[in-house]
Amino acid sequence: MRAKLTTLLTAFMLLTGLLGWQSGRSADSGATPPSSAPAATSAPGAASAPATPGQDESYRYTLLFTRVMQMIRQDYVDPNKTSYKDLTYAALRGMLSSLDPHSQFLDDEAYQDLQQETKGEFIGLGIEIGLKGGGLVILSPMEDSPSGRAGLLPGDRILKINGKSAARMTLTAAEKALKGEPGEKVALTLQRPDANAAGGGRVFEVELTRETIRVASVKDAKLLPAAIAGPEKIGYVRIEEFGENTADELDRALEKLEGQGMTSLVIDLRNNPGGLLDSAVDVAGKFLPPNTMVVSTKGRTADQTREFRSRTERQHPNYPIALLINGYSASGAEIVAGALKDLHRAILVGENTFGKGSVQTVQPLGDGVGLRLTMAKYYTPSKQTIHEVGVKPDINVPISDVEEQRIALVQEKRDLTDDEKAEVAKMVDRQLDRAVNVLRGTKIYQQRQAELKAGEKKSDSTDDAPKPATAPAPAPAKTDQGE
Repeated sequence: MRAKLTTLLTAFMLLTGLLGWQSGRSADSGATPPSSAPAATSAPGAASAPATPGQDESYRYTLLFTRVMQMIRQDYVDPNKTSYKDLTYAALRGMLSSLDPHSQFLDDEAYQDLQQETKGEFIGLGIEIGLKGGGLVILSPMEDSPSGRAGLLPGDRILKINGKSAARMTLTAAEKALKGEPGEKVALTLQRPDANAAGGGRVFEVELTRETIRVASVKDAKLLPAAIAGPEKIGYVRIEEFGENTADELDRALEKLEGQGMTSLVIDLRNNPGGLLDSAVDVAGKFLPPNTMVVSTKGRTADQTREFRSRTERQHPNYPIALLINGYSASGAEIVAGALKDLHRAILVGENTFGKGSVQTVQPLGDGVGLRLTMAKYYTPSKQTIHEVGVKPDINVPISDVEEQRIALVQEKRDLTDDEKAEVAKMVDRQLDRAVNVLRGTKIYQQRQAELKAGEKKSDSTDDAPKPATAPAPAPAKTDQGE
């Protein structure tokens, strides 16, 4: 009797909270509030009574949830695992992970990590992961981080974390397993793709130590050497991710290159896993007129249908841009690529992007926890969806896994092994070479168009000039012959 009463009281409290939350959401979005639930009764046995045809579903299934929770608390063999907090958090994790790989319940540790990461500092291994081909893969190892110094590369598949199989591990669970306190060690079993190897790749193990990682998101700002760019002054910048400071970092990098006489630019977004939406919009806005629509979102409610436009900030010169993308360019990288492609501001070179085009908003829930929930999907300025489709390059330049790994090795800021140095010596970045050729061709075309316009203007000037005065032709001499 006491257990049933506890169940009913718990159900009533949860039901009241749920209906109140639903009512608040409806009022915020302008939707019609749901009809009121039937009044609950506290009579014994009411919890097991069959639902009537008109009974409100929220009451019925909230009651089911609380009944199961109470049964676990009463009868489960290990009482140390059955606190209300543990069971509620576990239920929320399962609930969110069942929706999609990107929605997540953020406990106090995960919520704090997320806040630190967006500020450009966090504790971990310096590794961005995602789901691809049904498994966990590394999207981007960060430079000067444990993963970067260990030589991990984009595309490495995670088989085990601390000896536990990652085959059925959710993205949320994997991220949690990779994070922790500074100084703690994490053992990873990985598979590096190789089409010529048995089983599809080489399996190896690494042990990494967590540390505080400070991230600069704009790297390698430079003029490309003459061996690549020829006589042209072609700039190059690589954006690793989109954080709070990325737009400012890009401004400083471009100012330096423009001061060196840069006439065209390569922006490398390969292996960029994304980041903050506002940051991606600001980066794209550096090359667009003010108030230009960069990306739009569309969700279930009116408040999730929005347009994000470039801001009225300092614009950079209208020089030609080539954008490098690959299969690990995701989220914010796809926003920038889709916008600059649709608005004819850049030529995209490389491979189809990852296809992570959904919007996650982080909502604080109090007590240091939060909710990361997929609320909408991204659409490019031409209303093309990104999610599960990606952004297609204008010029498709597919490369092999081996070529991709060599490019990543060149970008590493660490001492390479002899074997790695041998691989780097073979490196040819065909995607970068193609982008440079595109920019050089664009420059030649622009010069010829300018010469053509100058010639037409000169010709028009010549035609419009006053003609010099000439004496009239003499009249023909008269003769004695008749007409």
